[in-house]
Amino acid sequence: MFYRPEDGHGLPHNPFNAIVTPRPIGWISSRDGQGRDNLAPYSFFNAVAYVPPQVMFASTSAKDDVDGTKDSVANIRETGAFCVNIVEYAARDVMNVTSAQLPHGTDEFQRAGIAKAECDQIACARVADAPANLECKVTQIVQLPGEANFVVFGEVVGVHLRDDCVVDGRFDVTQYQPLSRMGYRDYTVVRELFELKRPDD
Repeated sequence: MFYRPEDGHGLPHNPFNAIVTPRPIGWISSRDGQGRDNLAPYSFFNAVAYVPPQVMFASTSAKDDVDGTKDSVANIRETGAFCVNIVEYAARDVMNVTSAQLPHGTDEFQRAGIAKAECDQIACARVADAPANLECKVTQIVQLPGEANFVVFGEVVGVHLRDDCVVDGRFDVTQYQPLSRMGYRDYTVVRELFELKRPDD
């Protein structure tokens, strides 16, 4: 099968996001200019550089009560900061609660019963018991082709690691089992690892 996206795929469901999988989930916390906290998951998320450490997430579509985007991007435009909270398998249900489209200014931490803590380097809340939190200062927001498609890039200026996830000097993902997004409404979880050494190692 071959199709051109501009012509449509002819399938019952769009295969695109099932092709690029698994995708890590960036559980993005932000705070608006009035001090109201927001928390939302984004599966268009990844790390993009080592030095300095940098991450990105992409937001697609818009809400009626926000100017041409969603709450996270609107808040980040105002404050220039956000936090990436890493999602563990045990948090799958509360993470899903925070994916609901709610009126601007709603505190998803409070609505989902998620404990929050204050970030150290930025004025933003974070998920208190997440396996890791990446505090970020925005470097740029890029508008992509299409309606309401934005990529937010941030430099990581603070890192929180949950103590039980650090084993023998390494951040051990098997201690918390990262949740990842597949296609459609499907998710997967990382429980097993294997190592490959590069030819130059």
